[in-house]
Amino acid sequence: MKNKLILIVLAFALLALNTTLAAPELVPLQQQSQAALISAEVFMRHHYKRIPLDDAASAKIFDNYLKTLDGEKLFFMQSDLDQLADARSKMDDAILKQDLSIPFAIYNLYQRRVTERINFARSLLLKGFDFDKKEYYQYTRKNATWSKSVSEMDDLWRRRVKNDWLRLKLAGQDDKSIVETLSKRYDNSLSSLSKIKSEDVFQYFMSAYATTIDPHTDYFGLRAADDFDVSMKLSIVGIGAVLQEKDEYTTIRELVAGGPAALSGKLKVGDRILGVGQGEHLPVAEVVGQRLDDTVALIRGAEDTTVRLDILPAAATLDGQHSVISLVRKKISLDKQAAKKEIFELKEGAITRRIGVITLPGFYLDFEARLRGDKNYKSATRDVSRLLTQFKKDKVDSVLIDLRNNGGGSLDEAIELTGLFIDKGPVVQELDSKGKVNVSSDTHAGLVWSGPLGILINRGSASASEIFAAAIQDYGRGIIIGETSFGKGTVQSVVNLDQLVKSDKPKYGELKMTIAQFFRINGGTTQLHGVKPDIRLPTMTDEEDFGESSYRNALPWSQIKPASYLRYADLTGIFPKLLAMHNRRVSSDKDFQYLKEDIAEFEERRQKNQISLNEAERRAERQAQEAKIKLREKSQGRAAGKPSLQDDGLQSNERNLDADLAMEQARKNAKDVLLNEAVHIVSDEVGLLTTNLAANTLH
Repeated sequence: MKNKLILIVLAFALLALNTTLAAPELVPLQQQSQAALISAEVFMRHHYKRIPLDDAASAKIFDNYLKTLDGEKLFFMQSDLDQLADARSKMDDAILKQDLSIPFAIYNLYQRRVTERINFARSLLLKGFDFDKKEYYQYTRKNATWSKSVSEMDDLWRRRVKNDWLRLKLAGQDDKSIVETLSKRYDNSLSSLSKIKSEDVFQYFMSAYATTIDPHTDYFGLRAADDFDVSMKLSIVGIGAVLQEKDEYTTIRELVAGGPAALSGKLKVGDRILGVGQGEHLPVAEVVGQRLDDTVALIRGAEDTTVRLDILPAAATLDGQHSVISLVRKKISLDKQAAKKEIFELKEGAITRRIGVITLPGFYLDFEARLRGDKNYKSATRDVSRLLTQFKKDKVDSVLIDLRNNGGGSLDEAIELTGLFIDKGPVVQELDSKGKVNVSSDTHAGLVWSGPLGILINRGSASASEIFAAAIQDYGRGIIIGETSFGKGTVQSVVNLDQLVKSDKPKYGELKMTIAQFFRINGGTTQLHGVKPDIRLPTMTDEEDFGESSYRNALPWSQIKPASYLRYADLTGIFPKLLAMHNRRVSSDKDFQYLKEDIAEFEERRQKNQISLNEAERRAERQAQEAKIKLREKSQGRAAGKPSLQDDGLQSNERNLDADLAMEQARKNAKDVLLNEAVHIVSDEVGLLTTNLAANTLH
């Protein structure tokens, strides 16, 4: 009887929430059709590959568009694809004839299918699930076939929702809380869908078109172009707050030290922004329920202008007292994404070595600030140079540059950064679409760091990271540690379409377009093959799923004539000794062996690609995982405690903000086993080298 009452209460709760949000039918704007045609003309005339826009290209665009919208095959069915069969050959016409009605019709169908699936998911919450049954859920479906019937799709979603429920149950939530959590999750999904705009659909379609030409060509709408600009400048003009959307409220997740928000003393983490007003006198516009990027756009603005925020304090209830505060916008430096340093001290017997580590997340450069003569313009090379100078004062024995997950950035910065470690010479070769080779060199006399050097890379190290790492390797200037890099050997340039057609206001966006292929100074290219490490470390990355080789339309590997350069040293002679020392050390390093165990388990799960939906099996797996962690903590002499990174079944915006921030911090504080070992390897390098590398160029 008690269980029946609970289900009745839950049913009424769900009925109250079950008000379907009908997402509006979206239509293209005239300027979007114009932007599509202008983009196509630029691609066909100036792209490195110059692929014609015809029926063959149309089929690829169609497939890529579907992959963009529904890459996991969770919403469209085979019958939908049959219905859309004629559209497969009309994507080129949509662009060339400036009629985007078909791409938008495909999106509107997708939108209806998502709404249907989310509402079906909510209906399952009324029924509950049998967790004693032996069945499985396939969680990666990119290689799956499209569902052939509604019943097949229903079964897929039943398993999907059952897994969502089971994750929350294993984390300790009761049935009532689970229903409330998942109901809110599905409501938020529908709410997000209803906020999609015409410009978003156009962005999806144009990116699908651009990336069929090559993986690194893309289209940026106005907002995407602004975000790309911020990532290169590492600065914005605003209030200095990291924001997130939480339950329809724009919530302050972090205050940037030294920014207007932090200096005011009037804002705290967890405060909610109810409205935004421009200047001291214009009315405050409500932003509750508004898209996060729309709210961010209102808060950003010109430097030294005033923005007013209507704030509901973190501790207040939803009907609590709120207040309006005024802040003056300032230029905010995104220091968390800039180069930073750390010094490791290693003791080996009577010898103590100091290893300076520089973590570089990207090759950033504020082009505009440099052009206008700003002496303090943001630059990756300038920041690294400053840190290297500090290292010399700190008397470090060697330097390790950590380029893991550095996806690149400015080509100029890659060349300039190499120049900190060599005394003039070629760094990279570029081959344009006409077959002309241009050699880009470091032309600055002298170097900032002449001592032993190591570069740590992984599969996420791409483009400018690969140019830099390859040059260091070719010169014999340092050792490369880690895993094979991404394999991106192409050069992109940004084309502002508004400037191209002389539009008096921004409306067409920008293109990021491949214009050349770059080659190492030894004549090879990093394209597809990447930069291969001298000392390899274990990895969880599957090269078939991530990296240049995972793209079907990637350019092939090729080779040109080597540039004229002199190596600083031949380090290959010490590699066998470094490898032997590495293997000997990690064989008794418990953390390293644990990492290898985790990688093996991860690979096994990836190959299996399914998870049990039986509660007893899943609970046993969870308990085994907790026991393994506690055993590891005990063996390392650390105090055992509840694992902070165990799956709680929640999405980031569903957690209590304090708990989410604590989880984020726990990830940051987790021991970086690979970095620690890389530090030991460069320390070994110091012991094996007897000369100043940069002072002994080979002849």
